[in-house]
Amino acid sequence: MVETTRWFWVRHGPTHEDGFVGQRDVVPDLSNHAAIGRMSAFLPFGAVMLTSTLRQASATALRLGAGRAPLTMAPELREFDFGDWDGITAAEAAETDPELSAAFWETPGMAAAPNGESWNRVALRVNMFIDRVNMAHKGKDIVAVSHIGVILVALQRALGNRPDEAIKMHVNPLSVTEMTFAGGGWRVGRINHHP
Repeated sequence: MVETTRWFWVRHGPTHEDGFVGQRDVVPDLSNHAAIGRMSAFLPFGAVMLTSTLRQASATALRLGAGRAPLTMAPELREFDFGDWDGITAAEAAETDPELSAAFWETPGMAAAPNGESWNRVALRVNMFIDRVNMAHKGKDIVAVSHIGVILVALQRALGNRPDEAIKMHVNPLSVTEMTFAGGGWRVGRINHHP
């Protein structure tokens, strides 16, 4: 019998920031109690609970995880490091670094913000972490509260598409994206689901 590991990727609560938010701690807006209640009820009880170490994710995870399994902090689930672009808008980055900005969005892979991480580098750290979790918790439910970039990287791998396709997908705050790992392969369920 093939053991199935189910992943529930939750994007943290909204931050209301206009610029790039990479490795900065930002306080999330968790005032939508109804949405948080619906998400908490939707997520499987008894799941392994993982979160990025950044405050926007960990605070969201603590709210969603109340009364659940202990929460494990995972630095591998941190957002892209946007380097010198952290805190500025995409338009400002395009004005300062037009060619690099275009490459970052249109042909992600090796392109990175100055002093930041590329798509490929984030994919390496995230996918190695996912593989370790799949081995350690085979056949379990996993709830991972993280960031849009990390979830898009995981989606790209599971769907088998290109980074330039994945970067265009929508993953809103307080949404859940479902993936299943079984028999060495991935199946993707609902994306950007709002319970």
